[in-house]
Amino acid sequence: MAAAMALMADIMIHDPLPGPAGADDDLDWFLVQLKPNARVRATRNLERQGFAVFCPMVQETHRSGDRFKSDLRALFPGYLFTAFSRANPQWRKVNSSYGVARLVQFDSTGPRPVPKGLIEELRRRCDDSGLMQPPRDELSPGDKVRARSGPFSDFVAEVTSIAPDRRVWVLFDMMGQKTKVGMPADKFERL
Repeated sequence: MAAAMALMADIMIHDPLPGPAGADDDLDWFLVQLKPNARVRATRNLERQGFAVFCPMVQETHRSGDRFKSDLRALFPGYLFTAFSRANPQWRKVNSSYGVARLVQFDSTGPRPVPKGLIEELRRRCDDSGLMQPPRDELSPGDKVRARSGPFSDFVAEVTSIAPDRRVWVLFDMMGQKTKVGMPADKFERL
């Protein structure tokens, strides 16, 4: 649990059912632990009950045999966020929803809300479909970067130049030889 909370620094967004004006002001976000492989089921059931659900997603590239495969996965596997007001007793339905193991709590006083700033920042970094976007940091020549996807996934390189069309030219050290490669800037993360 604590590890999941610590990882929240680096998402499918489902807004709550419409309510009276200003009703969203009293909603807090809470962390929900899911049953194994039950993200879709839990999301569907919580939304049916009128809860807002937020599950940040990231695109991950991995090697499968001799091919590269891109998959979407939850940023925090086994967890999602849901919004509700603790003043409304309906929030207790969350624990008995299909796919939900429990609301995360640290003592007997009940679940504690996740800091609003954290949720706002996560939502700001996601596109409309909930997919986490890379940070807006600008790369510059000399920076060390790691390829996030494609055939050079997880390779570390050094930025040599950036073209006006935002194509980044990097030097990979492969088998003792430097190889210059150009890729879109969003395919790299700064180290």
